Amino acid sequence: MKILTSISGLVGKTFAAWVILFAILGFFFPDVFKQIGPWIVTLLSIIMFGMGLTLSIDDFREVVRRPFDVTIGVLGQFLIMPLLAVLLTKVIPMPPEVAAGVILVGCCPGGTSSNVMTYLSKGDVALSVACTSVTTLAAPIITPFLVWLFASQYLPVDGWAMFVSIVKVVLVPLALGAILQKVLPGVVKAAVPALPLVSVIGIVLIVSAVVGASKGAIAQSGLMIFAVVVLHNGMGYLLGFFAAKATGLSLAKRKAIAIEVGMQNSGLGAALATAYFSPLAAVPSAIFSVWHNISGALLANWFSSRHEEGAQIEPLKGQTS
Repeated sequence: MKILTSISGLVGKTFAAWVILFAILGFFFPDVFKQIGPWIVTLLSIIMFGMGLTLSIDDFREVVRRPFDVTIGVLGQFLIMPLLAVLLTKVIPMPPEVAAGVILVGCCPGGTSSNVMTYLSKGDVALSVACTSVTTLAAPIITPFLVWLFASQYLPVDGWAMFVSIVKVVLVPLALGAILQKVLPGVVKAAVPALPLVSVIGIVLIVSAVVGASKGAIAQSGLMIFAVVVLHNGMGYLLGFFAAKATGLSLAKRKAIAIEVGMQNSGLGAALATAYFSPLAAVPSAIFSVWHNISGALLANWFSSRHEEGAQIEPLKGQTS
């Protein structure tokens, strides 16, 4: 078990490199990796189940203890990123499928890797975990509504079917993981150190499957999509930081909010885009998954050298993914 834990820790720390590697493999060996396509939803469910294993009541006590801080993070997530996505689709010419995919990833909840990046940035980790938990639980209602509101101009959006899918893929696995944590706490505690490995495997397979299925479109429009993703992600960090600053939050909280807003659950975006739009619509989510882990690590490194007198860093909770 110690060896598995060590491997899991190493893979978790080099997550971005593995995502890049498998994205490249998916591009050059599309016939191999596009066969994973039918398993994307299952892979995401496994990742969400792992997140459920790490959820605790303390994550939600933060919501009660600091409702204002969490509200700023949640509103930032579900206002800044969707509106930025809409703005980018208006300013930069792109095919309807790509536009819908950009909006979809912008409407997704926060990604759990934001918790790790917040920890590395010496930000408020408890706030980050609380925001991720709340946006994830709210996603079945808010994500389909926002996608219907903003993306239906590009492609037909079945909001109800998307709601049902998110419940099945996100809420049910989360609930099962949380229940198992209560029923078999000893087993779960022993398994938690291996969860980063499971998360990394799941994400890299999803990314490689999307890239493999969309090789032609990526070859044609990949640079444009990459530019859109970089702008979306970077502006999310920036506006998230200044939204937190404008509301008077401390530097540690600003770091958490900035990273939380800028990093999306791109695995969910890829799964929904593949199921309801097209493989091409899933490409922004796949590229986002690669890029936000690179940019998040760079931002965390830069943030870590910036301190506010009297700031306290809370311990990391949750899993790497």
